Amino acid sequence: MSFGKLYGLPDNPRTVSILVAAKSNDLDLELVKTEANGNASFNSGAEYRKVSPLGKVPAFEGANGFTLSEAIAIAVYVTSQNEKTTLLGKTKQDYASILRWLSFANSEVLPRFGAWYRPLLGLEGYNKKAVDEASKVALKSVGVLETHLTANTYLVGERITLADFFTAALLTRAFATVLDAKWRSSSPAVVRWYNTIINQPAFKAVVAQPVFAEEAIKYTPPKKEEKPKAAPAAEEKPAEKPKPKHPLEALEKPTLILDDWKRKYSNDETREDALPWFWQNFKAEEYSLWRVDFKYNEELKLTFMANNLIGGFHARLEASRKYIFGAQAVYGANYDCVIRGVFLIRGQDHVPAFNVAPDWESYEFTKLDPSKEEDRKYVDDMWAWDVPVTVGGKEQQFADGHVFK
Repeated sequence: MSFGKLYGLPDNPRTVSILVAAKSNDLDLELVKTEANGNASFNSGAEYRKVSPLGKVPAFEGANGFTLSEAIAIAVYVTSQNEKTTLLGKTKQDYASILRWLSFANSEVLPRFGAWYRPLLGLEGYNKKAVDEASKVALKSVGVLETHLTANTYLVGERITLADFFTAALLTRAFATVLDAKWRSSSPAVVRWYNTIINQPAFKAVVAQPVFAEEAIKYTPPKKEEKPKAAPAAEEKPAEKPKPKHPLEALEKPTLILDDWKRKYSNDETREDALPWFWQNFKAEEYSLWRVDFKYNEELKLTFMANNLIGGFHARLEASRKYIFGAQAVYGANYDCVIRGVFLIRGQDHVPAFNVAPDWESYEFTKLDPSKEEDRKYVDDMWAWDVPVTVGGKEQQFADGHVFK
């Protein structure tokens, strides 16, 4: 029987830490994939705010109705379910020391590294000076671990505790992105400890193959459209009427209200309820459907980085949110993955909907014909995320994705 639900993402470091704690106690936690964005539609809903007041992840909802937010509290609660556990130490001093390292990892390590790698992954705006400064602070914080682990096998005492599982989990994304081979050669104590922790059965059950970056990722600016040269000055024309703020505002109000569809998709079973409702209410003269494929799949490396690329693209589509809905997903495995998806847009021209995002030309747009069975099936599959795709004759399984709604 499930002990409860954990809201989060499978590659979110804080979520990973709690899943590992649950595995160490043989607790069955149901992972409910939830965006790491307090302003997302689901996160800002009244029901989720009862579980997580700020709409953040991870959050816990027990089978008995008990709810918790904040990663440290959830990790300790899940671990404490086993009265014989050694993960919380033997003495009150052990327990206080474990809390010390949980707090250090959560407030000093993860945020510092996040400020370093998140802009490089396109999840936040990039400022070279800020990123360089963040890298120095992050390395200083992990230096505290190096000093401690040079003299100690584990963070607390002589056996693995929750402090080790929690801190290692919070470092998984740093090791996959910026703690490269050069850094690892200069930090043998942290590397020895990290390898020990990630190879524990409870950890491997959650993260089967943690990734190690050979070289730290570098910032890659989004591909920009070449601006046309300015036309020669013409004779002064009479003043024109003011244009709508968004080109799609000029279209007449549709019979299918996009917010109704977004709520249906969010709240109901996709295959059983939402998709039949969509096709019943969809009108091809009001909306068009577009297959959206990333042009540079050969450049994709880690699946979570590819998924972050989708998230960045969606963030930059904000100006068109009123007029579009879509889902994009990563299919495949690390170093062998693709990005595919389908968008529903108001009107028949995709350009006004997507050119608000500077990187929109990194994607190929193909209009789908809803009167064709194969195109309708493709829409269903891309929005349901429950079947693989075939690329070059090879099946690629769903890995992760984002919904724009």
